[in-house]
Order: sequence, then structure tokens, then C-alpha cells
Amino acid sequence: MQISLDGMEIAVLGGDTRELYLIEELSGSGALLRVAGLPVKSGLKNVFSCSDPGDCLDGVHTVILPVPGVNENGFLYCALAEQPLPFTGELAAKIPANIPVFVGVAGRLLAKIASEAGLRLIELMKRDEVAILNSIPTAEGAVQMAMEMLPVTIHGCSAFVLGFGRTGATLARLLGVMGAKTSVLARRPEYLARITELNLRPLPFKDITAYLPEADVIFNTVPAMVLNGEVLEKLSPGTVIIDLASAPGGVDFQKAESLGIKAVLAPGLPGKVAPKTAGRILAQVISRLLLEVTAGS
Repeated sequence: MQISLDGMEIAVLGGDTRELYLIEELSGSGALLRVAGLPVKSGLKNVFSCSDPGDCLDGVHTVILPVPGVNENGFLYCALAEQPLPFTGELAAKIPANIPVFVGVAGRLLAKIASEAGLRLIELMKRDEVAILNSIPTAEGAVQMAMEMLPVTIHGCSAFVLGFGRTGATLARLLGVMGAKTSVLARRPEYLARITELNLRPLPFKDITAYLPEADVIFNTVPAMVLNGEVLEKLSPGTVIIDLASAPGGVDFQKAESLGIKAVLAPGLPGKVAPKTAGRILAQVISRLLLEVTAGS
């Protein structure tokens, strides 16, 4: 059932294909959208393009920033724009007080700007309802990458998943269903118990160097340097590593290259492999949160 957002004015600043589907969904809910940094699809009702992001902000009820937010140079993520859009303190000051400002992940600079401007920042990727649903296209995209990079099938291969958070759990389950010999490294005893319940092989993270030499493919979900030079030196040169952690990831990529190990950093897979699904997830959650904010005000 689609949530009605009649009368809601929303500014969307930057993004990629996910945000195009997000705009389409919100438009269908009756919202009026002002968009900067994205090519607006013709024929959409109540969607207006702004050349200057500041022109989008007057009187809006909420602002939606890109999932990756703002980079360290102060520019909004704008994958489809001809020119990058700056997000400055001056722009932040134009955002009406006390309205929700949605972003996927707020980096250091955006958090600083938001704090100084008193913005009500909501990080969507820290919410379970978003992160768990996003783990589905992430897992599918990671397996797709592995299929393209490996000389063997997923079925029967030795696959290792590092971490058993929201993405790691979904990915490990998918690999197991596909017939991979799936091992999962985790630290918490309850995670190791759940991995056992899923009929996968649970391994304590402290034993990482003892088991990884068996791997055909390693999927890392841990946002810390877990695959350092010492660990990489124990791997077979044919090992494939797909790092799903947020940048800079958890792999010493320079060392991996010197050892002939294929290692790729692959954050943001939902927006690349399933942007329509990712956009709809964002629209559903943002719509519900907006109704909660409106009801509580």
C-alpha cells in the first residue's frame, strides 16, 4: 500500500539512478519534488528541476541527500550530473529549521556542517530496516561479481565471509543455498551459534590466518583492515577478494596486487546492480518516517 504524501514538499539534491526511482515513487505518492543534480524524467507529475540547489530549499518539508552523502572536498555525490554540486555551510543554512534531512551515510565533513547548521540529520543506512533490505541486492551483486571473476562455479567453491552483520548474514545464507562450501568468520559467540544453525561453518575471527588459505573467494564486510599484508601472504595467488566494506575497505589492495591476488572494493552495490529496488526501499522508509514526523509535530 502506497503512503500518501499529498502536500509534502521535498528537495532532492544529487544522487544516482537510485534517486531517480526514489523521485518517481515519491511523486506517485503525491509529493512535490524539487530536484538538483539529477536529470529529471519528463512527464513526472509535480517534479521540478533546479539548476541551483539553493533554489530547491525554500519552504520544503524535508531534504534528501545522496546515499554516499558529501565527499571530503565538500561536494555532493552526483553520479549523473555534468557538474558536481557543493554542499557548504551557506547552503545548509538555507535549509528550514527542524526538518528531517535524510542521507545514507554522513561522512566527517557533512556531520560537521550539519552540526554547525543545526540540521536534523537522519542516516538511513544505520537503520536496520534499510540496511537489511539493502543487504539483498548487495549480496546478489557480490555473488554476480564473484561469478565473473572466478574460474569455477559458486556451487562447490570454498567461500569465506568475513563478518556476520546485516550484509554478511544475508550473503552467507545466499552462498550456502547456492551450494558453496561457506565459512563465516565472526567474533561474537551468538553469531557463531547462528552460523551453525544455518548449517554453515563458523570460525572465530582470531583464527583468520589458519583457514583463509583454503579460500577460492573471500567476501569482506568488516570496515577495518582485516586483510593486511600478513594475512594476504598466506593466500593462494588465485584467490578472489570482494570487499563490501565502506571505503577505504578492509584490504591492503597494494599488497594484494603485488601478490597477484584479485581484490576489488565494491561498496554501494544496490545502486549499481538493482537501482530500482534500492530506490523503492529508500522511498518506502522515507515516506514512513515523514508520516511519523508529521504525526509527532
